Amino acid sequence: MPRILVTPYLLQDTQGPFSEILTAAGLEVVFPATRLSESVLDPEALLAELAGVSGVLAGSELYSREVLRRSGLRAIARMGVGYDAIDIPAATEFKIPVTIVPGTNDVSVAETMLALLLGVYRGFPARDAEARSGAWNRQVLPRLDGRTLGLVGLGRIGKAVVPRAAALGLQLLAFDPYLDLAFAKAHSIRATSLDELIATADIVSLHCPCTADNANLINAQTLRQMKAGSVLINTARGGLVDEEALADALEAGHLLGAGLDAFKIEPLPATSRLARLPNVLLSPHMGGLDHDSWRDMSSLAAQCLADLYQGRWPERCLVNPSIGSDWQW
Repeated sequence: MPRILVTPYLLQDTQGPFSEILTAAGLEVVFPATRLSESVLDPEALLAELAGVSGVLAGSELYSREVLRRSGLRAIARMGVGYDAIDIPAATEFKIPVTIVPGTNDVSVAETMLALLLGVYRGFPARDAEARSGAWNRQVLPRLDGRTLGLVGLGRIGKAVVPRAAALGLQLLAFDPYLDLAFAKAHSIRATSLDELIATADIVSLHCPCTADNANLINAQTLRQMKAGSVLINTARGGLVDEEALADALEAGHLLGAGLDAFKIEPLPATSRLARLPNVLLSPHMGGLDHDSWRDMSSLAAQCLADLYQGRWPERCLVNPSIGSDWQW
């Protein structure tokens, strides 16, 4: 019976719909011998856990070319929509299908984006801390209504943000190389170039994958292009932001603030300058996680592994379909 290693931190040593799906498909569910953190950087430690394993229901651990070459894996089902922790060209070369779980956490990320945005504009949690301590500073901050929100990426998550942002009275801009023009028109979203969006928006919110082409998309130059008093929100990938340049812009007062749910190194090091800035609101990369999305993501990832094992091709979830639907477990 093929063994499936389940690595996401909050699933380790638990049971649920995901384990029922895998077991019903004739797959054996196993968990790491030692509880893994969300980001396993030591390839030897990961390879030790992958010994004798045919597939993995994966978290954010790193699957490098070397790990993939030596692992003997037949399939990887990522419990999330990002896949930058997996060397996709290597997985394709070694005939390892990689799947993600589209459509399972859009609402959760959209809600987190708005929570960060409202927190920055209304001064939380600093106002809460002041009130608890007896301080009564009552700093006045800008109104959010009527501001312009620029969405960098208008895929599933960006689209989930749109009606929620519109309900707050925000005007909407979007940049996406594959922009859904019909959706944009239906929701009164003005399509712009990336440069125009960065220079025009009061809030720049990132909703795109991190690739070799857009790493450090937000850097010293683009931060200078942003309006004075504007806000950056990142619920996408930490690699999109040059964190030192962002800290410089925040310390200089060029930006009103930032709300961040993703970082280059996770967990965010205690030495990070961002952790010391009062105008930054931080979240531990939990944007896509709520009770419903956790269930749906783990179930769909498990179903992808079950489908692959039983000869069904989970096309809408595949990252590297060029392997070919004639692939066999």
